[in-house]
Amino acid sequence: MDISKNNRNRTSFWRRRVPFSFVFIFLIILSGIISWYTLNFHEKIVFEFTQPKINPSSGKTSLFPGEKERLEWHFKPGPISMEKIRTNGCVADGFLSGYGEKTKEITQMLNRSNCVYLHRALETWLRRPDFKEAENIMEKVELQPVVYGMFIAEAISTRKKFEDDASGENYHYEKMCREGTEGRWGNETCIPSVSNVEYRRYIKAITRRAMDIGIQSFLFGQIQLQDKDHNFKDTEMKKILEDMRQYAKEKKIQIIIGAQTDDIVDEKYLRMFDYIEGGVGIDAVGRVEDQPCSSNFSSCWALLWDKRYSSKANNVLLHLDWSGLVWDDMGKFARMDKEKRIETIQKLYNKFNGGNTGFLMPFLAVLNKENEGCYGPNKNFYTPSKKYKCKDEDEINKIIPEP
Repeated sequence: MDISKNNRNRTSFWRRRVPFSFVFIFLIILSGIISWYTLNFHEKIVFEFTQPKINPSSGKTSLFPGEKERLEWHFKPGPISMEKIRTNGCVADGFLSGYGEKTKEITQMLNRSNCVYLHRALETWLRRPDFKEAENIMEKVELQPVVYGMFIAEAISTRKKFEDDASGENYHYEKMCREGTEGRWGNETCIPSVSNVEYRRYIKAITRRAMDIGIQSFLFGQIQLQDKDHNFKDTEMKKILEDMRQYAKEKKIQIIIGAQTDDIVDEKYLRMFDYIEGGVGIDAVGRVEDQPCSSNFSSCWALLWDKRYSSKANNVLLHLDWSGLVWDDMGKFARMDKEKRIETIQKLYNKFNGGNTGFLMPFLAVLNKENEGCYGPNKNFYTPSKKYKCKDEDEINKIIPEP
């Protein structure tokens, strides 16, 4: 066989003629592949070195293009007007601690109000302050301006400890007790003492953490129990208040500090505080007494608007007192019919708003569950919300002036 002849008759694959249309389509496809690869590679290189995108209106930074942007929320405290505190102050006991349980509705009620000051909004009565929970609730509040208050209670639970999530330090409540007060508020409870180093460390930690989230008013409960030396010369409170005010100065925020001072009359001691605070002591029909001490108690339950106390204090904040007992101010108030409740509130507001005194409107306060009057989200709490049984909200908001 002539192999060379057969080979001459076969055309090599690489020498075959290829139709022009095939070549044209192939080149287009190849060009597309190269372009796609080049663009993607270029984007990867650019991403590594391009400055992050910044939204100039919000200050939010996005390190990952296309990702939903979110700036962490923080409350920004503003200036404090004591006049506004007195005229537009509202009791919101435990609001930032979840009191009443229906926090969403209570928030909406407060958003509809003319409140400028939320008294005792963060609670520490037999409980640890939860600052993360408080900040989550604050984010939903639309009031502008608003000042939040914190209560530094005269009751602690000795079976607990507080861990400062900022520093990681632990504070042991059983080391804070005033001698001889174990069991004062029930099993494993006591009254803390400002004479104890551990308690002063704890106060420093929680008040600084509170200021970090924007709380500006601090109320010491029954200071005559927490401070056995409740006179200006001997008290440890001077150091505590100085430290609190110094930290506020460093943070460039304004704060006010108050105390439940009962029948203390040492003027230098009282004037250490920006305000003193106490109940009005109403009777069943809403009347109050004009004398230094309530006649309902064997010992002196001080009526702080009396000149004996108010003339020696910077400011006096008054409210319907609550202790969780059926005979306290809030218990009597909730058992009134609606007409009498509004009449009582109007009289108290008119009587005590003048000079250096102010009356705080009830928006959230504790009730005894056996009280048998109107109540809010459950029988343990009063709120004026139109959603619940008392429905005093519109009338109370008419009494409080617009901010």
